[in-house]
Amino acid sequence: MNSQDTQPVDGPGTEERLREAMEALAGQVHAAPDAYRTAQGEWRRRERRRRLILSVLVAVVFTLATLAGLWVLNSAPAGSGGIFNDDRTTAPTTPAVPAPPPGS
Repeated sequence: MNSQDTQPVDGPGTEERLREAMEALAGQVHAAPDAYRTAQGEWRRRERRRRLILSVLVAVVFTLATLAGLWVLNSAPAGSGGIFNDDRTTAPTTPAVPAPPPGS
């Protein structure tokens, strides 16, 4: 190629030649008649599979968390309840500040 045969990329008519080339290329492409329907069926199948896997995963995690909580509650010693201590044999504690006398 010599420099006289080539035109600069941004020369006049470049956009029109590019448009013509793309139109010629697009004219040669023919999609299958049911291509969209086939692709849509695959998309829906994948989406259903994703949702099913996610549902099963959520159910498994929930079940494992429930079983772990029940195992922890069941493995605790009988007298170690710090929150619900029902030991009524100890003397009640007196308040640090005495209550004001009634009527004042």
